[in-house]
Amino acid sequence: MRYRATVEYDGTDFAGYQIQPGSRTVQGELEAALARISGGSRIRIEAAGRTDAGVHARGQVIAFTDPLRRPAEELARALCALLPGDVSLREMRRVPAGFNPRHAARYREYRYTVWNGPRSPLRERFALGVRAPLDTAAMERVGAVLVGRHDFSAFGAAHRQPVRTIHLVRVRRKGSLVTIDVAADAFLRHMVRRIVASLLEAGHGRTNEEEVAAALASGKSALNGATAPAKGLCLWRVVFGRRTVSTNVRSNGER
Repeated sequence: MRYRATVEYDGTDFAGYQIQPGSRTVQGELEAALARISGGSRIRIEAAGRTDAGVHARGQVIAFTDPLRRPAEELARALCALLPGDVSLREMRRVPAGFNPRHAARYREYRYTVWNGPRSPLRERFALGVRAPLDTAAMERVGAVLVGRHDFSAFGAAHRQPVRTIHLVRVRRKGSLVTIDVAADAFLRHMVRRIVASLLEAGHGRTNEEEVAAALASGKSALNGATAPAKGLCLWRVVFGRRTVSTNVRSNGER
């Protein structure tokens, strides 16, 4: 039986999602738990996205095939009992045999969280602390430049196919909390964090939409490859099926 499940994890103590020899990874923990309830046999798990070291997930989607054909509820309970405290499974269900979340995803949405206020150890475990005030309207204008289908070589690691489609950039503020949501069909490695770095520079008045547009067109690393810290980034959700998002940028301001 083929199963799909949503996974939530705190990425702080992981070397990333994907298995790496000698490192603690989310995939490694999931597959180890699955092997323990499957007689020691490795069952490979496929995921919608491969988050980097320190990046969190609220809506990662995985899929795997259970050769023992156990009911979804029984399998989910057994796995949750073995997973460490920083990984959790939600809403497991059967899917067609050929389902692969990476290929089936319509788009992925990441959220970057900024705490734009006094130092807060609790909030800043999952958010970037920024003390100087941020101009979210300026951040919105820079985000608008990036929406659409472009070669994103300036905002990601080298890739043989760097063209991606960003559907949405949304900047919102609620008191001292600023969130940046970016939705796209797919992302280059470090792409969201490099986009966030440029938006933060705009929020501080150190760059603008013309400079970011020029960097995008040039294909050369924007801001010399500056990348926002991983701890503020979370894979928020993965959307499947025919649903789409509007191609726009929105800043909702104070809410």
